[in-house]
Amino acid sequence: MNETTELLAVRVAELYYEENKSQDEIGGLLGVTRWKVGRLLAQAKERGIVRIEIVHPRARRLGVERALCERFGLDDAVVVPVPASVTELGDRVAQAAADYLTALRPVPRTLGVSWGRTLDTIAGRLEQGWATGVTVVQINGGVSLNRRPGTAANTAATIAQRASGQVVLLPSPAILERIETRRAIEADRTVAGVLELAQGASAYLYSAGVADATSVLVDSGYLTAADVAELVRKGAVGDVVGRYIDANGNIADPGLDERTVGLGLDQLRAAKNAIFVVSGEAKHDVARAVVTSGLCTVLVTDEATALALLEGTV
Repeated sequence: MNETTELLAVRVAELYYEENKSQDEIGGLLGVTRWKVGRLLAQAKERGIVRIEIVHPRARRLGVERALCERFGLDDAVVVPVPASVTELGDRVAQAAADYLTALRPVPRTLGVSWGRTLDTIAGRLEQGWATGVTVVQINGGVSLNRRPGTAANTAATIAQRASGQVVLLPSPAILERIETRRAIEADRTVAGVLELAQGASAYLYSAGVADATSVLVDSGYLTAADVAELVRKGAVGDVVGRYIDANGNIADPGLDERTVGLGLDQLRAAKNAIFVVSGEAKHDVARAVVTSGLCTVLVTDEATALALLEGTV
């Protein structure tokens, strides 16, 4: 594009985007065909003369989504812009996850869900009637140990209730003190039935926790801050469905993992539809571990996290 053509493209863009002129009107004003006007508008976008930004809170970054799918072999990705206020980030990504789940076809007849702050927010964003007749099954233990009201059961129940479906809870703590206790609990007919249903779910919805004292596993009484610090020393970058993983997506502490109740990581990797929802800089490391180790088929995240994944900076 020579200087004369570039200046013409600038003028066309000004008339089209700022003066709201039609392409026919612009052609008449500048003495060119409407086809040339269209071509100049396209060139103006290609060369960065015009930058179009969609600022609606439920907008998506489609180009970044395509890049994520190509780079990491994902079936799908949802990327939302980072809001001006960081405090709104989690809500925006949760809304995107709720929108994705609502639009998912075919509708999952059995949906396996984890628990935690992100899943609780997603449940609150789902509208009544988002689906019909979905069975929601809890995929990792979540009975609270510290007398605080647990959110695990409420999260699964809310998702099911708003789909006019039923909820199947996993009646067990997330982490037990002894391996023998975990084996005994998983051998119980009721618990075994829930785990079998979870293993056969048509889709999974889960997030990841950070490897620090703010973890919901610490808040719920399963681990102490010192326990998590030791996990970090062993290479943990965060937890997925209650299981702490390292940067390669492997179990960071096999002993702890053997005391953890719920769906295993191999079952997530084998899933046809595993929807991973994550946001915020604090979760960049665990996000990369999940995405690069095949623990999800769908990623729902914010633009900053997506770009960090693509740039290899996390």
